Amino acid sequence: MRSPIRQQPALLTIAFWLAVVVAAPALPNVHSVAQAVDEHYNHLQSLQAEFTEIYQGSGVERTESGTLWLKKPGKMRWEYRSPEEKLFVGDGRDAWLYLPVEKQARKSSMRKLENLRSPLAFLLGKTKLEKELHLLSFAPDIQSWKPEDSMLRGVPRGLEDRVRQVLLEVTPEHQIARILIHGVDDSITEYRFSNQKENIEVSDHQFRFAAPAGTEVVEDETGE
Repeated sequence: MRSPIRQQPALLTIAFWLAVVVAAPALPNVHSVAQAVDEHYNHLQSLQAEFTEIYQGSGVERTESGTLWLKKPGKMRWEYRSPEEKLFVGDGRDAWLYLPVEKQARKSSMRKLENLRSPLAFLLGKTKLEKELHLLSFAPDIQSWKPEDSMLRGVPRGLEDRVRQVLLEVTPEHQIARILIHGVDDSITEYRFSNQKENIEVSDHQFRFAAPAGTEVVEDETGE
């Protein structure tokens, strides 16, 4: 018969590890992070942020920056300041890309516009991450912009012929700080957001566009 005295160290060890397991905080899972992000953006009515857009593809690398405004339902305004001025604005129905240097404005239907800005709908709380991103998971192999942030990856539904995967960088406050869009052509478009201001007053006038005199207007029927 084993001595009760010899059993005591083993029992104490088991009790210690059980206490550690019970006391340890539960590690976040993809489902809980995705739900928290959805909840955060579902409560937003408007958002203003500074952005940096970085494109890499076909031997080209381009970095642009400016200010972004978003407002429900489906309104967005991108004012590019560097390296040159341009404007992308959508009122929920029509989208305009205005190039002052070229004196040209290109009009598209936002309903048909399935370009690389589509994943930005997450910032307006219009979609749910787990519904729109197939195989959503953590991406520990991708370096985050800020060390405390989490990286998520998924395949956007409906854009499989154009987008191979989307990566989202999520802050501890469940804000989306960065979006990386990997195209099937091996291009990468990255958006970084800073100085985010939520639920600020933004006039609907910000999302309307009238082509200045002398501007060539190009109607894009395909949404490309």
